[in-house]
Amino acid sequence: MKDLKYLLAYSIPVSAILAIHWQGWWSWATVVLAFGIFPLLDIVLPFSTANYTQEEEKRRLSNRVFDLLLYLCPLICYGLVYLYFNRLALGGLETYERVGLTCSIGVVLGALGINVSHELGHRANKWEQLLAKAGLLPVLYQHFFIEHNRGHHKHVATDKDPASARKNESLYAFFVRSIVGQYFGAWELENRRLIKKGRSIFSWQNEMIRFTVYQAVYLLVVASFFGWSLIPYALAIALIGVLLLETINYIEHYGLRRRVLSNGRPERVVPKHSWNSDHEMGRIVLFELTRHSDHHYVASRKYQILRHLDESPQLPTGYPGSMLVALIPPLWFYLMNSRLDRHNRRSEQYWIKRT
Repeated sequence: MKDLKYLLAYSIPVSAILAIHWQGWWSWATVVLAFGIFPLLDIVLPFSTANYTQEEEKRRLSNRVFDLLLYLCPLICYGLVYLYFNRLALGGLETYERVGLTCSIGVVLGALGINVSHELGHRANKWEQLLAKAGLLPVLYQHFFIEHNRGHHKHVATDKDPASARKNESLYAFFVRSIVGQYFGAWELENRRLIKKGRSIFSWQNEMIRFTVYQAVYLLVVASFFGWSLIPYALAIALIGVLLLETINYIEHYGLRRRVLSNGRPERVVPKHSWNSDHEMGRIVLFELTRHSDHHYVASRKYQILRHLDESPQLPTGYPGSMLVALIPPLWFYLMNSRLDRHNRRSEQYWIKRT
């Protein structure tokens, strides 16, 4: 029965369905759930650092239910996007209702769309990778598939990675640097791949060109079925989903840096280079994304067997609550810089002992 706890992640799209159906102040249901109820539950519920045994890991890896929960998410996102556009096209909504529905759908696209695409994008199976790209389409962020896997995981916790926040960098400054840097980084990575293979970068083989076309077609489909007046709403839900992703990127590696070795290269990625959280609700509703240290340590590990690692630095609360704190830079710096400094001192002492 414990394995069914991840069904709670579906409370996010359920709240969005209620928002679309009931409207009024219910339009904000998903926002209240994600950033009101979940942070409170993370505070009051006990968190666990326990890991699964090898036998338990084997059992969980062989249980296809864990994969099925992910496979349904892109379908759910597309269904909700359709219901959202259809409701807006009917008209008759107050401004606060339109804004509330837009924010609620944006949260779903961030939590179930991008987050699940992130998990599936690390799989070797082409079908799962296709689902990952499909999940990124409504947020117009398909280049994340390239930049995250081939850029972020290579350069994480270095100044070369636009998705690794620097100490005392505000979330809002990070938004600009990360979004712009990842987009152009994806173009560079894809161009480099094609040049290495002796192929033209101006061809359909360039995945960035394909992504650009797919996303343009998606917007044209929205305009064709629901009217051009809904294009700003399509862009708005995409932006909200992306800003949620980038807020998570911000808290995941804030201030952490890999030591540069004598050969000029950074040390290998280890658990100390990602902020971790074992708070229960954040773990469940984000499919264990909050055990991020182990994910970067072994990127191929599926979400259901990610581990707590003692050497990883710990956030003061779960991801939902940490994201709220990050919105207020002085409060974020107050809470996190002292933790960061303590972690860096421990890392320095460990390094001295090793050498």
